[in-house]
Amino acid sequence: MKLNRRHLLAGTAAVATAPYLGGRAEAQTRAETLRYVTGAAVNTLDPTMPGATREAFGVSVNVYDRLVSFGRKQRNGNWVFDIDTIRGEIAEKVDVSPDGMTFTFHIRKNAKFHDGTPVTAADVKWSYDRAVSARSLAAAQIGTGSWTKPEQFTIVDTHTVVGKIDKPDRLALPNLCTLYAIVFNSALVKKHVTPQDPWGQNWTKDNTAGSGAYTVESFKPGEQVILRRNDAWTGGVDGKPAPFRRIICQTIPEAATRASLIEKGDADLSIDLQPSDIDTLVARGRVKAISTPQFNAFSMIAFNTKMPPFDNKKVRQAIAAALPYDSLFKAGLFERGAKLYGGTWSGTPTDASFPQPMPYKQDVAKAKALLAEAGFPNGFETFFAFNLGSAAFAEPIAALVKEALAAINIRVEIQKLPDAQISTMVTERKLPFFIETSIAWLPSTDYFFRTFLYGPQRWNYSGWNDERIADLAGKARFETDKAKYDATCKEMIAIMAEETPIVMLWQPNQDAVMPKNIDGYTYGYHRQVDFRDVKRT
Repeated sequence: MKLNRRHLLAGTAAVATAPYLGGRAEAQTRAETLRYVTGAAVNTLDPTMPGATREAFGVSVNVYDRLVSFGRKQRNGNWVFDIDTIRGEIAEKVDVSPDGMTFTFHIRKNAKFHDGTPVTAADVKWSYDRAVSARSLAAAQIGTGSWTKPEQFTIVDTHTVVGKIDKPDRLALPNLCTLYAIVFNSALVKKHVTPQDPWGQNWTKDNTAGSGAYTVESFKPGEQVILRRNDAWTGGVDGKPAPFRRIICQTIPEAATRASLIEKGDADLSIDLQPSDIDTLVARGRVKAISTPQFNAFSMIAFNTKMPPFDNKKVRQAIAAALPYDSLFKAGLFERGAKLYGGTWSGTPTDASFPQPMPYKQDVAKAKALLAEAGFPNGFETFFAFNLGSAAFAEPIAALVKEALAAINIRVEIQKLPDAQISTMVTERKLPFFIETSIAWLPSTDYFFRTFLYGPQRWNYSGWNDERIADLAGKARFETDKAKYDATCKEMIAIMAEETPIVMLWQPNQDAVMPKNIDGYTYGYHRQVDFRDVKRT
């Protein structure tokens, strides 16, 4: 991490020079408005609410500020978020103690909420107390950075807050960059609390109390959100407000309709078109696509390690050896992404990063031998599931899996399950094996293992609980020596490759499609659009 532990953060602390307009902006032209179309929907204005959609996350990034945020960097010619560079949002600087356990945040004195009231240390303290105490999504996330109780946050003065942790946790500060660590206008929210709702969550579902680059002009859950620029916010490039005066976020369920709107110039940005359509759209010359492999995400086939016969390691290894990886990649994703198979290493990897290409390749003879060693020389019957909402890419994959496993006498029935049903069955460990795509907001190897490959949480898709991983991940989390950290991570990756609780497939692209005069798009950890960077050239 580039942050100097004893010194200040590179802040966005330009002095606010533009007055807060307060009312509806006038003379809004098409050039000043960005129309964003998506197949999903914004269902709440509070991203910490259980059930909040990814699109709700995207709105919150633009409406709320945090004390700190991730910077961005170029990766293969595209802008992407950078977990190793942390910049100030509400904080103009943060001092980190030599032992890495005390963080002193200095709030910008000109930071203001949308209603014009100053952002104070009391607001930060109340917001973090809420994050660790309320029944929401926030506590589980920032707990991975050792933030677990209100007593960790102390007000020093109006513009200074101190946070303390018990051990130097490498993800303590990055967790405060996530969209769950937003800072609320506490006085405003407190007007709407009740004894049954001490954190005002019923009110924040449909209302905002932020200090970010945009305010919410209108909100129709499931249909549309219109954002209006906060001209008093100066966290953009060169200390300026966000480029667009108005953002219209619309739900358009049909991908073909979204593609048509973009191509005609009636919409300006979409990130969830069909992979099969991207090349055709770009070839016609009216739009461009910024395609970024989602380096903090992964698609996988997960085995239920709690259910026979997938509790048998050799069965999992046999299936991993039977899969036609290249055919799956072409059929499901049109090769739009980065492969996580075909790794050339064996034993222990040379690289400590994760996900990385694992040493899986198709070898049918090996698969048959492993299945016989597992006690299933004549195979068995099972079923393979996928989310019906992902049928466009998952259905051809399922057909290929069925065909490949038939070659080693595993007879597969395919099940297409609605989103809610498959989510419940994964949580209850009722599916034998299935395909899924998931994402880590903090792309750190120990974080991946702690989140997806150990423990009782829903995101441990395979239900795998290897005590060696628990021990190693626990050590890595608090390890400050990079060489020791890397060695520990390599050992975890080697164990996972051997045990095969999941088969890593690929990291899909995020294809952001837009007219050629839209610029500044950055791939974010949340896989949503940060409108603060986007402009029309």
